[in-house]
Amino acid sequence: MASSEKKHAKANAYIIPGGFTVLSLRFDSDSVAQHNLYVKEHKVRAEKSSHRPLDRTLFVLNIPPYCSEAVVKELFSQFGCVQSVELKDHPGSSEESGPKLSKFFKQAENKGFKVGYIVFKKPSSVNAAKSHPVDVPLIVSTEEHPVKTGVQKWIQEYRDSFIEPDNLQQIVDSFMVDYDKRKKEEEEQQSKEAEQQQEDEDGWVKVTRGNKATKARPHTEAANQRTLHRELKKREKKELLNFYTWQHKNTQKEHIAELRKKFEEDKQRIALLRAQRKFKPY
Repeated sequence: MASSEKKHAKANAYIIPGGFTVLSLRFDSDSVAQHNLYVKEHKVRAEKSSHRPLDRTLFVLNIPPYCSEAVVKELFSQFGCVQSVELKDHPGSSEESGPKLSKFFKQAENKGFKVGYIVFKKPSSVNAAKSHPVDVPLIVSTEEHPVKTGVQKWIQEYRDSFIEPDNLQQIVDSFMVDYDKRKKEEEEQQSKEAEQQQEDEDGWVKVTRGNKATKARPHTEAANQRTLHRELKKREKKELLNFYTWQHKNTQKEHIAELRKKFEEDKQRIALLRAQRKFKPY
């Protein structure tokens, strides 16, 4: 592996603006069409995840649809031992919200071009990939590791989509155990926050002296909703009706029209009662 890294270091790499190194890619050795990958060392200050160490992660753009994670891992293993490969539709953080779902319950992935994060076991592998010459293409499908495309790929994906009932039941049971555990932790956390947020009717919070190492009380969703409800009540009390002159005139007109309508209805009712009480001997 050391001789291979020296060979890459001696060759000339093609670097474009932005610090990206261009790597040429061909599907097989007989293919004439050539595809370009753009690689760069992953250096993001906001990245705090241990899954992408800054000194051993390679950021790759323009990965074609026929390259899966296994294919990318085999493709870049010539630069060094690959620890993990992560393919995504768009660049972003590796932190995923919510539980980790099985591949059988995930939504259908986008079949377009992707970006990748390749984590090597040694930092020297990143430099080897960045110094690879552009005139030496990377071969995707080889005799040792053939890659299926077209109808053969669709047939293989269709076969892989099936799962044994016992394995499916095991996956569902494992997910439900994790779900129940996460729900229990959330309920315990909410009960603790409710105890800390014992507010009276006026909105005062009882503050007790605690340990110096304890952090300030966080603003939870329940506390924010109660505060918003109190503010809306105060706003309704302070709201001024008929603030403008034209509003006051319109209100008076509507009130007078309503009184006239009631007066006419009362007149009709009284006339009806008088007609009913009139004496009729014949």
